[in-house]
Amino acid sequence: MNVKERIYYLREEIEKHNHRYYVLDKPIVTDFEFDMLLKELESLEQENPQFYDSNSPTTRVGGDILESFNSFSHKYPMLSLGNTYSNDELYDFDKRIKKLTDNNISYTCELKYDGVSISLTYKEGVLFRALTRGDGIKGDDVTSNIRTIKSIPLKIQGSYPKLFEIRGEVFIPLDLFEKMNKERLNKDLDPYSNPRNTASGSLKLLDSKEVSKRPLDCFLYYVLGEDLPSNSHFDNLQFAKEWGFKVPNEIKRYDNIEGVLDFVNSWDDKRSSLPFEIDGIVIKVDDLSVQAEMGNTSKFPRWAISYKFQAEQALTKLNSITYQVGRTGAITPVANLAPVNLGGTIVKRASLHNADQMQKLDIRVGDFVYIEKGGEIIPKVVKVKIEDRDLFSLQNQFISVCPACGSKLVNNDGDAKHYCVNSENCLPQIKGKFEHFISRKAMNIDGLGKETIELLIKQGFIRNLCDLYSLQKKDLIHLDGLAEKSVNSLLEAIENSKNISFDVVLYALGIRYVGETVAKTLVKKYLNIDALIAADYENLISVDEIGEKIAKSVLSWFSNSKNIELINKLKFLGLQFSLNTQTTILSSKLKGMKIVISGVFTSFSRDELKKIIEDHGGKNIGSISKKTTFVLMGDNMGPSKRKKAEDLGVPLINENDFIDKIS
Repeated sequence: MNVKERIYYLREEIEKHNHRYYVLDKPIVTDFEFDMLLKELESLEQENPQFYDSNSPTTRVGGDILESFNSFSHKYPMLSLGNTYSNDELYDFDKRIKKLTDNNISYTCELKYDGVSISLTYKEGVLFRALTRGDGIKGDDVTSNIRTIKSIPLKIQGSYPKLFEIRGEVFIPLDLFEKMNKERLNKDLDPYSNPRNTASGSLKLLDSKEVSKRPLDCFLYYVLGEDLPSNSHFDNLQFAKEWGFKVPNEIKRYDNIEGVLDFVNSWDDKRSSLPFEIDGIVIKVDDLSVQAEMGNTSKFPRWAISYKFQAEQALTKLNSITYQVGRTGAITPVANLAPVNLGGTIVKRASLHNADQMQKLDIRVGDFVYIEKGGEIIPKVVKVKIEDRDLFSLQNQFISVCPACGSKLVNNDGDAKHYCVNSENCLPQIKGKFEHFISRKAMNIDGLGKETIELLIKQGFIRNLCDLYSLQKKDLIHLDGLAEKSVNSLLEAIENSKNISFDVVLYALGIRYVGETVAKTLVKKYLNIDALIAADYENLISVDEIGEKIAKSVLSWFSNSKNIELINKLKFLGLQFSLNTQTTILSSKLKGMKIVISGVFTSFSRDELKKIIEDHGGKNIGSISKKTTFVLMGDNMGPSKRKKAEDLGVPLINENDFIDKIS
C-alpha cells in the first residue's frame, strides 16, 4: 500500500469508527486505537499536502478563524411550524388536512428537539454547505463549524441522490452540558445558561477550533431534493440512516390521528427521561406529493404542525406596565418584572398582548404573576396569583393616549388592539415603517440598522419612505459608524432596490394584514397599483384568500390621500408598481395544469422551464400525484419519479414535445 492508498484507507476507517461511535453507539475499537489512527493520518497529510481533502476526518478539529459568515439563500425556505396545545386542536388539524386532499393520509411523528435548526447540502455524496435557518429565506454558512460535529458525515455511503438537502437540529446532550459546566466552574468561569443557547452560540463562533471543543451533536429528520428514493417522508429517513446520518429512532408513522395522539401522550409522560431536551412533537403528512399539493402559507407548511407540551412556568412580581408602539400604530402593553429564571434564561419583561387580555387577567402592579414562553420568543403572563395580592391594589386602566406622541388612541369594534392613528408624526411608527421597508424580505437594503435609521430621522434626512431615495453621500459620510465604503454600499443597495418586484414593494409598504402571500395574490389579480387602488370592497373580497379584514385594511390605506401621494412619488423615483411584463401570462395553453420537472435538459435550465410554464398559465409542483397533469422529463430522470408516474398513469413528456405544446 503506497502513501496515497494509506491516506485514503485511514480516512475511510476513521469515518467508519466515527459513525459506529457517534451515530450507532457501538464502537469496536478503544479510544487509544482510534487516536493512533487519527495521529497517523494527520502526520501523513502534513507530509503529503498534495492529497489534501477538505472532507478529511482531520478537518473536524477546526481550521482558520473566519472574519464573518457568508449568507446564502435556501433552495427551499426553512419555515416555522404552527403550534397546537391540545388533543382537540390535533383533531382539527386532521380535519383540515382531509379537506385539502382526496388522498389517504398517513402521519409521521417526531420528537421536537430543543436545539438549533440546520440545513445540510450534499453533492455527489460529500458535504457541500451547511446553513443556519436565518430568517427562513437566507441563512449563514457555518460549514466549517458543522464539520467539527462528529455525528455528521462528511461523506456518505450507499446509493444516494446526486444532490439533496437534509435538515435537522444541532444540540448538546444533557450529561455533556452538565460536564462542560462543571469544568467551567472548576476554572472559576460562569456556567452556560442552557443547552440550546449554548449550541446556538457555538455555531456562531468564528473560530472552528473553539467549536470543536464543544460537545455538539445533531439529529437529522427531513430530506429534500428533486430525485429522492421514495415519495414517503418516513421511508426517505430510513434511507438516510443507510447513508450514514444520525436519524432518531423515535420517529413513527401512523395511518390515523388516533395513533398520533397515542404517540403524543406517551412522550408527554416520558420526555423527562430523555438524554436531551424536547418541547413537543412534530406531526407531518407522510406523502411528499400530498405535501406539495397542500403547499405553505407565508409562514407555515399546511401539512405539518407542532404539538407543544405544557410550557415551563415561573412566578415573579409585576413591578410596572409600560406600552410599546408598533409600526402600524398598534399599542402593546408590556409587563416589567422582577428578574426570574425561566428555562435557563433571565426574564425581565413579558407581553400582556392587549387591553382585553389585561382585563381578563385583572392584572395589577404589585401582583405576583406566572409567566411562560409557550413556544413564543417573548414570554407572556398567563395567570395572576390572586391569593397573594395586596388588598389595597388598584385596578389597571389601559392608556387612552399614545405614549410616544400623545395622540388619542382608537379602538375599532371587533379589534382587541388599540391604535395610534398619528402615523406621520409618531416616531416609533416612522421608525418601524422604515425598518420594515428596508428588511431582507422587503426591499433588502443592507447597511441601514435601527440606530442609523433613528439618527437619520432625528437629523431630518428622512421622514417618509421617499426620502430614502433622495439620500446623498454628503448626507451620510459624517454619520457615526458609516465609513466611505459603507456609504457607497448603502447608496448602491438603495438604487438596486428600484428593481425589486411589485409584489415585494407592496408588502414593503406595510399595509396592515398584507403579508408576503397576500401581496403576491393581489399583484397576480390586479397586475398594477392603479387597478388595485381602483378596486372596491366587493371586488377585493371576491379574490381568493382575501377576506373581509384584509379588504377593509387595503381600502382604508388607499383612502388616505397621503398614501396615494407616497405611491406617486415612489413611482416617479423608479420603484416597480406593475407586474413585470416578462412575468405576465403569454398564453393560457397550460392553464390549470400541474407540471413536475425532472431530469437534465438540452436547451433550457430547470429554472427557465419553470418560468416558461408560469408564463403560459401552468403551475410547477415538486412531487407527482394523481392530480399531476404531466411530467416534463429530461435525461437522467430519477427512477422513483418515473415509476411513480407510471403507477399513477401520469403522462411523461420530453423537452421537444413540451415546446411543441406551447408553440
